[in-house]
Amino acid sequence: MYQQISEYNFARAFEEIRPNNFSRAGLSALYEYFEELEKDIGTPIELDVIAICCEYTEYESLEEFQEDYGDDYQSIDEIEQVTTVIPVDDDGFIILQF
Repeated sequence: MYQQISEYNFARAFEEIRPNNFSRAGLSALYEYFEELEKDIGTPIELDVIAICCEYTEYESLEEFQEDYGDDYQSIDEIEQVTTVIPVDDDGFIILQF
């Protein structure tokens, strides 16, 4: 059984369980991403906060990303060649960890 949730409830679920995992802008970007993904695949997606926190990571900049993954990736375009990238703002983004 699935319940459709609003962006507010989506963010609230994270704030209750994992309050420091994503920025508010990051949660908004994730919500939009999952909403579009549901439409694309035609199947509801279960909200599993812990799984999402384990699978996705937010970075404030390419430099911060490079601290975790090294400097093999010199641009967002190069990262998009190997994983999902969800833009958050001008510099920030979320990736599906790889």
